[in-house]
Amino acid sequence: MTAGDPPPPDATDADLIARWQAGDERAASLLVERHADPVARYVSSLGMRGGVEEVVQDTFVRAFGSIAAFRGESTLRTWLFTIARRLVADSRRAFRRQREVVEVQEGDAATEYDALDDLVADESRRRMHEVIGRLSRTQREVFLLRVNEGLSYKEIAVVVGTTEGAARVHYHNALRHVKESLYV
Repeated sequence: MTAGDPPPPDATDADLIARWQAGDERAASLLVERHADPVARYVSSLGMRGGVEEVVQDTFVRAFGSIAAFRGESTLRTWLFTIARRLVADSRRAFRRQREVVEVQEGDAATEYDALDDLVADESRRRMHEVIGRLSRTQREVFLLRVNEGLSYKEIAVVVGTTEGAARVHYHNALRHVKESLYV
């Protein structure tokens, strides 16, 4: 394989990072393709409704701008989640300072259901969101990282800034609460 060859799709993140640092822009594109959707899901799970794409873009801009600081002690995805989490926190602080008014558009309202299946699915989704919304902020974040992103407790601990044991406890308490709330 020469420097001009495209990176193989099964290249590891470490291989892609090395190629990108050596000037291969395609490697950076593969990293974005590989991790953008999970970062977007994570940002949404933190409660971001608008601006998710901007946070994802900013996450990669920051990551690529400081890639030399990535020590590989965690996975690249975990590091990206950590950056995204900080950006969301910054965004929330800025929002509280600005106190922007959100306008409801005409197309935002649901007017009808197409089928009973949609109604049942929407109700189930609403109940699940409601139950998850009642979790503490840390329990919710740990629960969603584990369930939606499949992160290990060690990776979750890095993202959330806690210990692996605390991440386990938060997850199990969240899971117990969800089960109790949904099956009552």
